[in-house]
Amino acid sequence: MSAAKNILLFGATGTIGTFILDALLSVRSQFGRIAIFTSPHTAKTKTAQLDKLKKQTVEVIIGNVEDEEAVKSAYAGIDTVISALGRNTLAQQILLIRLAAASKDVKWFLPSEYGTDIKYGPASANEKPHQQKLKVRAYLENEISRDDLDFSYVVTGPFAEMYLNLVPGIEEAGGWDVKARKAVLLGDKGAEISLTTMQDVGTLVLNTLLHATGETRNSALCVNSFTTTPDKIQAEFERQLGGQEWDVSRTSLARLRELETEAWETGKPAATGVTLRRIWTEGGTLYAKRSNGAIGEPKVMGLEEVVANEIARVSKL
Repeated sequence: MSAAKNILLFGATGTIGTFILDALLSVRSQFGRIAIFTSPHTAKTKTAQLDKLKKQTVEVIIGNVEDEEAVKSAYAGIDTVISALGRNTLAQQILLIRLAAASKDVKWFLPSEYGTDIKYGPASANEKPHQQKLKVRAYLENEISRDDLDFSYVVTGPFAEMYLNLVPGIEEAGGWDVKARKAVLLGDKGAEISLTTMQDVGTLVLNTLLHATGETRNSALCVNSFTTTPDKIQAEFERQLGGQEWDVSRTSLARLRELETEAWETGKPAATGVTLRRIWTEGGTLYAKRSNGAIGEPKVMGLEEVVANEIARVSKL
C-alpha cells in the first residue's frame, strides 16, 4: 500500500480537487480510507456528485473549515491531508495545519500549491498573487515541528487549459480562441514555458503519495507535463486544423508589464491573471530541476494531446 493510507481531501469538488480525487480513486485499492471534507452549501448544491462519490466508497464529511471541532473530528484516523482549496481561501489552511500538527493521527500535509512556483527567485517574495501561499509555507515551515507533521509542496506551474484561454477584455495577455482562429502569443519567439494539465495535477499528486521518500517529504516538488513555446503551440493548432489561416499577434514582455500595472491600478479582477502571465513569460516556470523522476516519472500528457483536447472542447460549444 501507499505510505499514505487514510486520506482526507479538502476542496474535493473544486476545479483541481476533482482531478486529485479522480486520481486517488483510479487506484482505490492502494488506500484504506478516502474521505472528503465539504461545506454544507456544497452538500446541498452538489448532492448528485456527492452521492456518486459515496458509491465509490468515498466518505463525505460535512462541515465548515473554520470550525475547529469539525476539523478535529474529521482528522480522526487520517494520516494524510491534501488541500485543494482555491486562491481565495488559502489562508484557511493555517488553521487546518495547526490542527493537523496537534492531531495524534495526521502525519503528512500537502497544501494547495498547484500552480506557479512562489519561491522561484528573489523577486517572488514580492509578487502579489504569491502572498497567501507564502504565509502558509512560513507557518508550516517555521511554526510546526517536523516531529508533528511533514509536508510536501506539489508545484505544477500554470495549468495548460487556462494558459490556452484567451480571456475576453484582456486579450493582449495571451491565449488562443480556436473558434475565431485568433491567437495572441506572449514574449519573444522561442521563449519557453512549462505547463501542466489539470488531469496531470491529479496524477502528480497521486504519485507523490505513492513515492514517499526523504526526497519528496518536506520539500517543494517542481513537476510539470511538458515544456514548449507559444510558437510551437500555435504551430500545433495549425497542424491539427489543416493549416487554416489564423489571426496571430504577439504581446511583448514590456507591453505585458504595462497591462499588469494598468490592471492593478484600475482594480480589474483579472489583475492576478495578468501578473501570473507576466511571471510565466519571464521564465518563471522553467525549473532548474524537474521532480517528476522523484515520484516515479508518471505518464503525463503532451502538447499534441492538449491541443487536440482544446479543439474537441471548442467543437462541442
